[in-house]
Amino acid sequence: MRILVLCPHFAPDTAPTGTVMTGIVDGLGALGHRLHVVTSSPWYEHHRVESDWQGTVVHHATTGWGTVSRVHPFPGSKTNLVSRAIGFAGFTGLSGLTAAMTASRPEVVLAMSPPITLGVAGVAVGRMRRIPVVFNVQDIFPDVAVDLGMLTDPRLIAVARALERSIYAASDAVTVLSDDLRANVVAKLRPDTADKVRVIPNFVDTARIVPADPHNDYRVEHGLVGRRVVLYAGNVGHSQSLDLVIDAARAFRADPSVVFVINGQGSARAALEQTAAGLDNVVFVDYQPAERLGEVLAAGDIHVVPLRRGLASASVPSKIYSILAAGRPFVASVDEGTEIDRIAQASGAGLAVPPDDPAAFTAALRRLLDDDEAAGQMGRAGRRWVEGWASPAAVAALYADLFTELVAAHRR
Repeated sequence: MRILVLCPHFAPDTAPTGTVMTGIVDGLGALGHRLHVVTSSPWYEHHRVESDWQGTVVHHATTGWGTVSRVHPFPGSKTNLVSRAIGFAGFTGLSGLTAAMTASRPEVVLAMSPPITLGVAGVAVGRMRRIPVVFNVQDIFPDVAVDLGMLTDPRLIAVARALERSIYAASDAVTVLSDDLRANVVAKLRPDTADKVRVIPNFVDTARIVPADPHNDYRVEHGLVGRRVVLYAGNVGHSQSLDLVIDAARAFRADPSVVFVINGQGSARAALEQTAAGLDNVVFVDYQPAERLGEVLAAGDIHVVPLRRGLASASVPSKIYSILAAGRPFVASVDEGTEIDRIAQASGAGLAVPPDDPAAFTAALRRLLDDDEAAGQMGRAGRRWVEGWASPAAVAALYADLFTELVAAHRR
């Protein structure tokens, strides 16, 4: 089958969504499908196009499974929503034009959100080519932006919600990561079209991410040797309640054996560093190369997954599966009954506490830090659980089956 993919990031870019889509595409390629991926030039780590990719607006490369076309991402301000919207519009327009001009004769389109505007490009190309469109939703927009207070103008919210619903309605299928996200999307569709929303989880590469010795080079480089590490690794943005990590660090300030590491970058990092000023048990580390992911995960004795109230029903951080693959326990601050809460209970690998509750969050960390044996058992339980859950090949096969179903129905 010939598949056209529109996504915001792709390897070697370091964004989590890029890692996800790269794995799906590689899996589809391994199944014998031919693909044309339209994405951005790498820019995520430094919020600017990497030097090796500058100088061209569109760059094409041939791979073993097809073609990758990289276009300029027009990165806007991290904190200015209007600037980001303009950047997304520019990227979407150039991506859509590049996709429309593809010579690959695609039979199906897969478009990833965020940004939601890629759904518009995917639907437009699908209509032009008269082929089915699959809209892959990683985070629900505009719900996340509204819940975070980043989008407050009622008129803009109304426009965003209308755009969201129109893309759902125009797509032949909408894929989401969890039952929570499915319920969210289904509520915005006509009841007779609810079956177009399919749950296909993200994957974790359990062959690449494995339990490993925590006493590694990463700890040496960042002065963590001989200490118990509480680690957050990921985007440092407004969706994450990383102030909880700083509050916990204050609570453990008298214990020199415990250190809190925030590994990542994002729009909230500067403010967070100011909040943590004067705390010698908080270490900030920039994004690490993708090939060091296993080492970074191994360096944490306990990982944290903090989400602000209300967001766990609109977003499922893919980092949770990598933590489980690394055989490490976690503490999650999430809404009760949402996907990560269910994973904590089903896997036995983590403790889930209510969101935005510093006392409960700190108490859960103390419980694991005070019981190394229990923490180790939780980490091993998580590894066993995730091994039987979803590999890249299994997720790719689910997408291939969906594409086959849609293409057959479209031809009929």
